[in-house]
Amino acid sequence: MAKKNTEITSSVLAEIAVAAIKEKKGEKIVKLDMRNTAGSICDYFIVCEADNPRQVLAIADEVDDYVRENAGEKPVHIQGRENAQWILIDYINVVVHVFLSEARDFYRLESLWADCPRTDYDNA
Repeated sequence: MAKKNTEITSSVLAEIAVAAIKEKKGEKIVKLDMRNTAGSICDYFIVCEADNPRQVLAIADEVDDYVRENAGEKPVHIQGRENAQWILIDYINVVVHVFLSEARDFYRLESLWADCPRTDYDNA
């Protein structure tokens, strides 16, 4: 079992979550830096998508497992597993959103924080 690293920053945690998403072939991965946003509830939003509910669940499971193993952190809350349209994984300072492609198009989460610094990751 991994030991909790009390020195891990939200920036490192966000990159670990991105690595987990890439491991399960998550698509259109975006990191939104919320640190300088008034009223922000966290430091980073990580957003990605998948083509089917099974892959949405696989990505969410990989994020949970990979972050536990590599950062010693477990989420305080996971929501949305029931229908696998949009799964939210909350690490307090980093919130990961795994969307089914159609749900991401519908909710357009990134457009709500269009002013935040944004990092887009290649699918490769």
